[in-house]
Amino acid sequence: MAARKKAKIKVKRKKAPARKPATRKKVARKKPVVRRAAPKKKAAARPSPKARPARTLPRPAGAAVPAKAPGPLAGEARVGTVTHYYGHLSVAVVQLESGSLSVGDTIHVCGYTSDFRQRVESMQIEHQPVFEVRVGQEFGLRVTEHAREQDAVYKVSSLLS
Repeated sequence: MAARKKAKIKVKRKKAPARKPATRKKVARKKPVVRRAAPKKKAAARPSPKARPARTLPRPAGAAVPAKAPGPLAGEARVGTVTHYYGHLSVAVVQLESGSLSVGDTIHVCGYTSDFRQRVESMQIEHQPVFEVRVGQEFGLRVTEHAREQDAVYKVSSLLS
């Protein structure tokens, strides 16, 4: 017969008695130092500013005059305006104001900071591809560069493209 092992008895330890919390020594507090405000100085009377003539810096000889904002060239007719731009798609929404526009035409997008020409590759109205748009229609146009709202869209005549 196999010998049985004796079961070990677990003994619970007694908890240590709670100690008294350490008390801090009381230190005499110093009285706060009272600072007096410095006497305010009186503002000296200033003479009123005189109107000075505007000074213009002399330009060196041969310096170019800054160019005006780009605009349409001869042979370009305004056909519409950019109403919205979707950066993640590189698509400009254009409202056609005059004329017509079809795939293969060359356009010039011109605004305060944008100025580029491109060939019309893709146009859509309500997610449906179209090949030609007429006056009053709003359509999506795939663009090569960033276009901004209120940029003007010009159709370049076939003689210049």
